[in-house]
Amino acid sequence: MPAEPITAAQLFERTFAPHYPPDVLADLAAARSTDANPAGNPSILAQIDHAAEVFARLAPGAFGAPDLGLDFSDASVHRLGAALTRERRDAWLSPAEGAADARGTSAEGGGGAPPMLVTLVTHGALYVGACVARNHGGKWQVRRPLWESLVRLESRAGTGDLAIFQWWLKALSDEEIGRGRLADRYRTHVEVPTFDAERLPVIAAGDRRIPRLAKVRYDTLYKHLRAHLPELRSVGEDFPSPERFEEMAFKSLEFALLGGGRMLLMHGATAEGVHLFWLDASGFVKSVYYPADSFPAHVVQIEGQKIRVIVPVRGETQAHEMLWWGA
Repeated sequence: MPAEPITAAQLFERTFAPHYPPDVLADLAAARSTDANPAGNPSILAQIDHAAEVFARLAPGAFGAPDLGLDFSDASVHRLGAALTRERRDAWLSPAEGAADARGTSAEGGGGAPPMLVTLVTHGALYVGACVARNHGGKWQVRRPLWESLVRLESRAGTGDLAIFQWWLKALSDEEIGRGRLADRYRTHVEVPTFDAERLPVIAAGDRRIPRLAKVRYDTLYKHLRAHLPELRSVGEDFPSPERFEEMAFKSLEFALLGGGRMLLMHGATAEGVHLFWLDASGFVKSVYYPADSFPAHVVQIEGQKIRVIVPVRGETQAHEMLWWGA
């Protein structure tokens, strides 16, 4: 029989829960919502920083990647996310390897020497949280054990408490392993909401209307942009190649200037779904794809700081919201 898939919940129950204090496990929901540092004791915050520093120093060896570059930058989280592979996870789950390599970094709740995975994730959660705190002004919301701590981040998207330990569990599950989902969550919940979009140069006046392109080919798109938005000198090196663009077979393309003319949004439907492209003055920045039915047509609503994309999926309506500079 094939091995049972490893879910985030199973990973927690089988690998991490044995190292939690019994009273925490007795009411985990309460522990995750209770401030474990109500007096703001700086020594507890210092413990978090120390654990993050230990991770930054020792993780490259554990990953077998001396060039991992854990310098507390946003980019380091992306490198870290890309390094989470199935092969590494499975090796770190070995109790024997954990007992040999995790000396000096025991988990809080006991339960014997933890697998290397426990040491890496409990310290790694604090490292990623420290990146949020150092680069984006996040504030620690201390929990017990420390790796359950949240990071409160205030941004234009609102105030959110980031459960970074949970990000790690999900990223290491069979459903997500090897897909870079730790970095994806960091981008979505940290980098995008805190991005200073007002620093982008204005391409053109935000009230300029760019007509719909009915016959979509790479060459007609180029001519359309030259005619209606000549200030955009290029679609950029990372825009889909002419061959890939033709393969998408857009039914049409619509355009909107965002953020007072700082970005151009292009969106259109294909036979399989809806594509959105964001371009700034230098060209292509990012894209999003939503699977969708071919009828009825998708809708893009721009309201203040946010974009709402409405798509039909199997006869039902789905709505996706994001800040105007993209997901």
